Amino acid sequence: MGKIYIPENYRPLLDIKQTEIAIKRVKDFFERQLATELNLHRVSAPLFVRPESGLNDNLNGVERPVSFGVKELNDAPMEIVHSLAKWKRLALKRYGFDHGEGLYTDMNAIRRDEETDNIHSIFVDQWDWEKIITKEERTMPTLRDAVKSVYEALRVTEKYIANRYSYVECFLPEEITFISSQELENWYPDCTPKERENKAARKFGAVFISQIGGALISGEPHDGRAPDYDDWSLNGDIVVYYPVLDIALELSSMGIRVDEEALRRQLEIANCPERAELSFQKALLNGELPYTIGGGIGQSRICMFFLRKAHIGEVQASIWPEDVLAYAEERGVPML
Repeated sequence: MGKIYIPENYRPLLDIKQTEIAIKRVKDFFERQLATELNLHRVSAPLFVRPESGLNDNLNGVERPVSFGVKELNDAPMEIVHSLAKWKRLALKRYGFDHGEGLYTDMNAIRRDEETDNIHSIFVDQWDWEKIITKEERTMPTLRDAVKSVYEALRVTEKYIANRYSYVECFLPEEITFISSQELENWYPDCTPKERENKAARKFGAVFISQIGGALISGEPHDGRAPDYDDWSLNGDIVVYYPVLDIALELSSMGIRVDEEALRRQLEIANCPERAELSFQKALLNGELPYTIGGGIGQSRICMFFLRKAHIGEVQASIWPEDVLAYAEERGVPML
């Protein structure tokens, strides 16, 4: 059977139509809050890019992008984006944004190799955002300020939804706790990274786990990160405790982006120095792109979280194994 877990006491309190209306409320409200907190302007973004552009996110380096040929371009290959992490930085320059300004966009992706479960789907929808900073602002305090702004948008949205739907109770703490991935490993050395996240989320309610991508003292990274957008020493994930499933739920991944030095270093560590010859990476190494901070925030994830749903398929139209659909229907859980 596919991976799905429906708690024994779980019952959906909104039908499909009510859920669709609630999804729009969540998205509209949070989007406005995010733009206000970070001084962002909405822009349009591509669904696919040329492979040779270097703009696609190669994630952990093993995921296969969905690709297709374009007849009008002599069947030249295109790739559905995995994310817009690098495209946004280029767009900030092309669109004439200034220091302190940023953009956000709706990002839709297909991750064909994703293992699906209650919180993972092959369809990924998120708000991708990016903001211009100076080289001197490439610091942990800058990252922390941005994390606090995103978290404040999440807290305000939770209060808004709780006022609209009586069954929703607020449980996000007033402040988010900051902890590095190495500190987390030190606390729970015998646990897997996911087990550490669960323990930290249960303890604090909301945590920002920083410095993800590089190897820890154990020799293994907390999680994988592509080497050519986040600076692994200045990035992290916002993770909250989700009592409906009793798990740590990642809502956002973000970070200060690589400068020239960090890009060269991380490409070497990742054993892919040849990526320095791709168009985007070349422009970065030549000093042609602004220094930025940015991230992604899962749209279906936050809808699932704020509406207290047990499965992401309740707030997102995607494809699931037949046995998963049958089990959900048996348990009275409608999938979109």
